[in-house]
Amino acid sequence: MYRVLIVDDEEPVLDSYEFMLKGTGDFALAGKARTGFEALKLIYELEPDLVFMDINIPGLDGLEVITEVRKKFVPMVFILSTAYERFDLAQRAIPLGVFAYLVKPVSKKTFLGALDEVRAALKNRVPDQAPQTEDEAARQFLQKTIWKEISAEDWEGYRERFSLPSDKGIVFMAELDQDTEIWCGKIAEQLSYRHRCRWDVILNRGFFLVFEELPRDTLEGRLLGIFREIKLPPGICCYGIGEPRPGPELYQSCNGALRELQNKLNSTDMKQRERQKIVQLRHKIGIAGAEEVKKLFKSLWEEVFSSGDFTLAKMKMCALFLFLIDDCTGSYGAHSELEPPFYPAEEILALEDMAEWELWADDAFGKLLFQATLHRSGNFPLPLGKAIEYIHGHFAEGLQLSAAAEAAQVSSAYLSRLFSEHLKTNFVDYLTELRIEQAEKLILEGRMNIKEVAFAVGYQDPNYFSKIFRKTTGVLPTVYAAQGRVSSAQEGGYETDKL
Repeated sequence: MYRVLIVDDEEPVLDSYEFMLKGTGDFALAGKARTGFEALKLIYELEPDLVFMDINIPGLDGLEVITEVRKKFVPMVFILSTAYERFDLAQRAIPLGVFAYLVKPVSKKTFLGALDEVRAALKNRVPDQAPQTEDEAARQFLQKTIWKEISAEDWEGYRERFSLPSDKGIVFMAELDQDTEIWCGKIAEQLSYRHRCRWDVILNRGFFLVFEELPRDTLEGRLLGIFREIKLPPGICCYGIGEPRPGPELYQSCNGALRELQNKLNSTDMKQRERQKIVQLRHKIGIAGAEEVKKLFKSLWEEVFSSGDFTLAKMKMCALFLFLIDDCTGSYGAHSELEPPFYPAEEILALEDMAEWELWADDAFGKLLFQATLHRSGNFPLPLGKAIEYIHGHFAEGLQLSAAAEAAQVSSAYLSRLFSEHLKTNFVDYLTELRIEQAEKLILEGRMNIKEVAFAVGYQDPNYFSKIFRKTTGVLPTVYAAQGRVSSAQEGGYETDKL
């Protein structure tokens, strides 16, 4: 039986991990810790085989705990869990031999999958005194050695031991949404036909080292060819490539590959957040309060303009305003004779700086709010109005479509059609957005913890609430709360790095 220690400062996470451990057969909970110092104490007392370690815990952070523990318990398996991915955290975690890196909320499927991998690793664990096999030495070389500067003398030793054909190498990392081991094995097989390389899976990502002075663009072209050759499904792989470096400086290629991968993942998250805010804005305009909708609109354009080129941001805003004009007036609907209140492309593209954009956007969005109120509220059938009123009064309950339909005195099927025709959404999505909107307000008020907020807006499972909150807003509720505290400190004139 393998002993497991869970380290996290959130009770819902501790409870969730404990629940998922039950019934796994050969894993048993040995203890729980809520701070870094408590984690150190229990690790030395219990000597667990596996530790689920949150990074952001009071006292010593998770990585500091692992650094200290590694001095004595080298074979101990650590799985990091954190609310968000960051380049600097992954950069620190890899040389410590962290087994996996899970982003909260962790689904049961992901949790059990990680346990399966740990189980296989623990079964193959050898005593410390046993000599390293060639594969074990190569694995340690990839996982730990090349993430830091290597002396010229040591590098020559590695070249001789592993029969390395070149004094230079280049690193790339790949993150896949599914079957990481399988796809990485196929990539390595194809790559090895032309190049000498080593590969491993580190922190749930494929890590490849090509022993050759290969230009970065050449390697990328060959990788794309390999993806086509092995029929890798589009959209499931994100990769980063470093620059070719001499052996003692391979850590720079490692860091470059990890940094590019992280930037690509962050860009994907940003696009997803943009899309979610656009969907929310289109659903709310003309229905929700004017100040709430204005705040959502400003939040959207601030993120768009801060994340890229000014001209590209203006083009995105042109597309957004075309959607909003049609939502608010119907003037771009089929066979419509209504004239748009303005033509966004001509007006937006002529703007030269942010000051001009803010003035224009404030005026244009105000016009659309007025049009939306007239168009949408005047065209709602009475049953839909009754249903919306009922939902807003009972969203904190275990609300079902049938209950809203009964309040509106129509069938569930008819009410579902009204949502689709007039609100361009469905009952579940409308209810979810309303609940998350209320949750955001409660979190920023700071009077409730995350578990209490989940209950207050109608979710009985805090972990499910966290998952839905992240899907809707792009961040976990704990991160959203932390961002809110930072914003409040900035507005109050405090130094945020001291919070």
